[in-house]
Amino acid sequence: MSKIVTGIDVGTYHVKVVIAESPDDPRQMPRILGTGYAESRGLRQGYIVSVGEVSRSVAAAVSQASKAARVKVKKAYVGIGGIGLEENFARGETVVERGDSEITARDIPRAIAASEKALAPSSLLNRRTMHTIPLRYYVDGARVLGRSPVGMKGMRLAVETLFITSLERHVSDLVEAVEAAGIEVEDVVASPLAASFVALSKMQKRVGCVLCNIGSETVSIIVFEDMAPVSVKVFPVGASDITNDLALGLRIAPEEAEQLKQGAVLGAPFPKKKIDDLIARRVSDMFKLVEAHLKKIGKDELLPGGVILTGGGSSVQTMSDLAKAILRLPSRVASLADSQNAKMQLKDGSWAVAYGLTIWGLQGSDLEPASDSGMSEAVKGAWRWFKKFLP
Repeated sequence: MSKIVTGIDVGTYHVKVVIAESPDDPRQMPRILGTGYAESRGLRQGYIVSVGEVSRSVAAAVSQASKAARVKVKKAYVGIGGIGLEENFARGETVVERGDSEITARDIPRAIAASEKALAPSSLLNRRTMHTIPLRYYVDGARVLGRSPVGMKGMRLAVETLFITSLERHVSDLVEAVEAAGIEVEDVVASPLAASFVALSKMQKRVGCVLCNIGSETVSIIVFEDMAPVSVKVFPVGASDITNDLALGLRIAPEEAEQLKQGAVLGAPFPKKKIDDLIARRVSDMFKLVEAHLKKIGKDELLPGGVILTGGGSSVQTMSDLAKAILRLPSRVASLADSQNAKMQLKDGSWAVAYGLTIWGLQGSDLEPASDSGMSEAVKGAWRWFKKFLP
């Protein structure tokens, strides 16, 4: 029996909703039944300033998607982005449980829990851990080649872990807004991670790449290497800054500036070179922030998979060329491939988060750990990642 899931991407510019069902072939992408969107109100740089306005925007987008899919939405998976997202790294170590020193699946959660305890208390103050992702394992100090140490022998197991966190207030406000629209929130997922499920190929994730989502007021990136996300960062700039620069530079209304940004030809003549220069200046500043972060984590010019662009701002014509020039990496705009039997197709990469959330929802039931009252929510989240790489 097919399972139907809903993904809700609450962005600063638009709320986007995708309703999808599980495919007959597990190797295929979920089949899209309906989509809906509404103008976002009550948000700034990804965080909520008015729960009531956001709730009305969510209700409008969900209603549109429900009519298209002919499905009543009661539960949904929700993406969270914005400047509240941050990353933290920690290393934890545990003694192998079995007397014959063989590492089993039971040792993994204990090592991850040790890394969680190793985090500085200040890094978790007023924050909620969204995802706990084990990056590298060590057995008696030696790096494990491959994703799973299960079956190896040793006295001590260590793990280096990536923690993706968000401000507790942002998460609770988002959940409150969605539930006020009459929809139960099944899970909240970091938006850059959700987008990666549909915008990146396995080859890109394996060799290393950066997914760059250019939103209205934020630019978020997620860096992959060896099939795992190794870094997440959000910058407080976005496509609306390009619009503002055009409006100020050409002394025109923001509405006209938005049309120019998208390549429209307006009645009044504006020098094309000046338009291109204004856009290039702002976009260059955006990608220099990305470049600085890649240098900080030692990945600048070292990601063969290149930079993949998503989000509404990726539709600006020169965006891909400027990313290639500044980051000195291959660059392209993400295309969302969907199964041919879908009732409707997604128009562009700005739908990546909402569609990716449906994939997370469909996989989630198969990746949950067994019930363990002593296991924290963060460790349960990490178990999803570990089970993907079990033989």
